[in-house]
Order: sequence, then structure tokens, then C-alpha cells
Amino acid sequence: MARALNLAAAWGRALLLAALLSRLDPCSGNSELSTAVNITWSSINFKTILQWQPVPTNYVHTVRISGINSNWEKACVHTKETECDVTDKLEKVKDTYTAHIVSEMLSGTEKFEEPPYAISPKFTPYNQTTIGKPGIQTYELIDSKLKVLVEDPLTPYRLPNKSFKSIREIFKNDLKYTLYYWKDGSTGKKEATTKSNQFEISIDKGENYCFYVQATILSRRENRKSQESNMNCTRYQKDGPAEYGTEVLIIIAAAASVILITIIGLSVALYKCKKTKAAKEKETMPLNDV
Repeated sequence: MARALNLAAAWGRALLLAALLSRLDPCSGNSELSTAVNITWSSINFKTILQWQPVPTNYVHTVRISGINSNWEKACVHTKETECDVTDKLEKVKDTYTAHIVSEMLSGTEKFEEPPYAISPKFTPYNQTTIGKPGIQTYELIDSKLKVLVEDPLTPYRLPNKSFKSIREIFKNDLKYTLYYWKDGSTGKKEATTKSNQFEISIDKGENYCFYVQATILSRRENRKSQESNMNCTRYQKDGPAEYGTEVLIIIAAAASVILITIIGLSVALYKCKKTKAAKEKETMPLNDV
């Protein structure tokens, strides 16, 4: 009987030891330490945010990121957030990057030879960042010409003079703009393209036009087009002198000349009347006694 009890106790201790060892084995996992899931890249004009789930409880995350042609770097060390701005780690925009979302215990009681981590999809900024809205710097309608000057979207990266790089400084000849335009009130849309920032198109004289601009990255197979710029419309006043052209301007100028001549004539006549009246008053004045 005593021997059986001893064997049962030894068996119980062995089971307990096995359970403890299983908790210390990093390969067996830990119910309190989860790895990230649903890892995504969100990038507009090269400003890039890495996002994941779930929100950590009693553990933290550290992001490690590396390109094919660069070394591993850390970002957002020991964060309890579920996103990390990694823009400054991706300045070699043509490189292809991978991120590790590392899970670590806050208390430091758990010791891992290599903390568990999740691996992100690959990301190449040059090919995958979304291009935001181009700006319309200026536009003007002159006779039968519509001139539009496009403003390049800016990136978070800087030139040596500390000004922000535009997308043109990065994409160069790989960037094209398309102007979509139509007569105000019409559904017929036309388009024009340029590799510069300027458009000059022929339109019907005396008509208003609406338009917007969109960029295209020529080398891309996917995600080629930018967001659309804000729509603008010209404000040509059809009920003003411009509708009738030069003839109206000549008539207005002639009428103004007549009015001016009349005013001058009346002023001269009034001056002569005053001068004549003053002379007569002088002649009728009595002589003083000597």
C-alpha cells in the first residue's frame, strides 16, 4: 500500500513538472501573449502607417522593419497601440520592406530566446503608396483658351534645402496628369494629358467650363491613378459686356466721352457766366468821394 502511494505521489510530481516545463517552452505558446493579426499598410503620398490587431492587454508590441537592401530597424518600441508610423524607415522608396510585429511581456518574467512575432505582407512604397489629390494652383479663361496650372502633392520626405519633396521629385517622367473638362451644364466630357504641370486647351469662346485633374503613375500595373482633384468651374459672365464683344465696349467708351465733353462744356460756360457777372458788378459800383 505504501509503495502504491509513493508511486502515485511520484507520478503526480512528474505531471506537475511536465506542466511547468510546458509553460516555459516558447514553442508551446502563452495564453496571455498573442501575436498580431490582420497586418496592413496604409500609405498616401509616401506617409505610411503600419496597422494590426488585436489591442494588447498585459503585453506590448515592438515593430522591426527591413528592406531587401537595408538592415533591420526598430520603431514604436514597447507600444500598446495597434498602429505605427514607419514613414522615416521607408525613405528608399523603391526598396521592398517587411515588418515584424514582436509581442513582449510587460513584466519581463517570461524569458524567450526569441519573442514571438507576426510577419507583415511585403510593401514597396514606389509601387503601392496611394497618390493623393493634386491641387489646382491657378486657372484662367482667356478668349478661347483655358489655362490650368497643377500643384504636385507633397511627400513627408525633404530635399537638402529642408523643403518637402513633391511626388514629381520622386516619380519624375513616370508621372502624367490628365485634365477632364466639360462645358458647364453638359455631360460630354473631354480630356487632355501632359507630363508637365501646365495645360492650355482650346474651348468654345463665351462658355463656362468645369474640370478636375488626376495623376497617373505610368510604370504601375495597379493603383495607377491618384485621387481626383477638387472640381473647379470658370465664371465667365454671359450677361456682361464680354458677351457682346468689342462693339459694346466702343459704345460705352463713346458714351463716356460724350458725358465727359458735356461736363467740361458746362464747367466752361459756368466759369464764363461767373466772370461776366463779376465784370458787370464792378462797372455799376459807385465812385468814392475824393
